[in-house]
Amino acid sequence: MTQLYRHAFYDGSATQLSELPEDNGMEVAFAGRSNAGKSSAINTLTGINALARTSKTPGRTQMINFFRLDSQRALVDLPGYGYAKVPEKIKLRWQQTLAKYLETRQSLKGLVMLMDSRHPLKEFDLQMLNWAKQASLPVHILLTKSDKLSHGAGKSTLNAVKQQLLKAELPASVQLFSSLKKSGRDQVIEVLDQWFDITTQAPAEETAS
Repeated sequence: MTQLYRHAFYDGSATQLSELPEDNGMEVAFAGRSNAGKSSAINTLTGINALARTSKTPGRTQMINFFRLDSQRALVDLPGYGYAKVPEKIKLRWQQTLAKYLETRQSLKGLVMLMDSRHPLKEFDLQMLNWAKQASLPVHILLTKSDKLSHGAGKSTLNAVKQQLLKAELPASVQLFSSLKKSGRDQVIEVLDQWFDITTQAPAEETAS
């Protein structure tokens, strides 16, 4: 693993776009339903167990959290969506904030989308993918909790998601991932390295486009 990720540290939070850090350098954002394992994935990728706090109550995190890697690079943990038991007015505000962030943030170089491998491509997942497409933003999908599936079922799910993306004309690369088993971590790091201009090596997983 690139040592850069092991040096990640929490660098603040924002509840609205006006509170975001200056729009310079390079950022990669992580998005997904509130129970998709977003915080666990960030912890696994950096090798720092308590970097992103995991909650037993999905949807509790309502902030955009920044984890800086160096002076020019940061990982961004976006609010979870689609699961939280919160008023509809707040959900709508989250959606508007996420859409504007994806469409206007100049330092955003890519979006890692996390989906439970047993329940991929839900309605808001597709909405996020469409926002990213409109913003010409590269997307890499992690089908999380893949340890819950057999090898055959995991492969079938991966192929099915690729086919759905092709049919919907939503460009994204896709892979299986497990925070518990730490499987798929190197593959994600390759993608992040490319987006962060750390290496010219192409991602191992083919793109569904």
